[in-house]
Amino acid sequence: MADDAGGGRREYSIIVPTYNERLNVALIVYLIFKHLPDVNFEIIIVDDGSPDGTQDIVKQLQQVYGENRVLLRARLRKLGLGTAYLHGLKHASGDFVVIMDADLSHHPKYLPSFIRKQKETGADVVTGTRYVQNGGVHGWNLMRKLTSRGANVLAQTLLQPGASDLTGSFRLYKRNVLEDLISSCVSKGYVFQMEMIVRATRKGYHIEEVPITFVDRVFGTSKLGGSEIVEYLKGLVYLLLTT
Repeated sequence: MADDAGGGRREYSIIVPTYNERLNVALIVYLIFKHLPDVNFEIIIVDDGSPDGTQDIVKQLQQVYGENRVLLRARLRKLGLGTAYLHGLKHASGDFVVIMDADLSHHPKYLPSFIRKQKETGADVVTGTRYVQNGGVHGWNLMRKLTSRGANVLAQTLLQPGASDLTGSFRLYKRNVLEDLISSCVSKGYVFQMEMIVRATRKGYHIEEVPITFVDRVFGTSKLGGSEIVEYLKGLVYLLLTT
């Protein structure tokens, strides 16, 4: 299955940050290749020093798919989501950049829809959304669904962001747009995605949406907790005051 075409530029760079995703990373890579059989892409794994052997699995995947298709760009420790994207971007060759989670909550089957939507509309940003028809969430209890929906409605009311799902992290960007937005954002962690889409709207970028079903992680432990909720509320106030 390895690519024999050698190196060179790709049309799409798919950046996947990882931390302790040994049980998920092989499946997410397999599914990306399965659903994009005729697309010129590379996958850039940005691993933040996972102690569980994630990097060893990625190195095995490179033996299967080729080091020019699966790139491992590791860091020594956890340094935040925004800097992970920036680190991946430094090594990306694509004119378009996809960002997605490694924990299978973002199914690669939606990638063709993202690419098709961008080509049809010329959008600067295509974002997956849980909050339109045919979108949704699977695997959350009622309390988490209500919390997520309430947080999104609150942000919609205060920020008027021009997108229905602020905190989703499954997106396709034109490369130059992503570079511009990352350089404009100061938030970290959970709030980073929200600031990215709000800044994109304020800067007048063309945003389109694709309905997705978000699936709670299959293997491993969720990294979202009470501290992230507090950070979300702080970030909401910050964006209200600065955008």
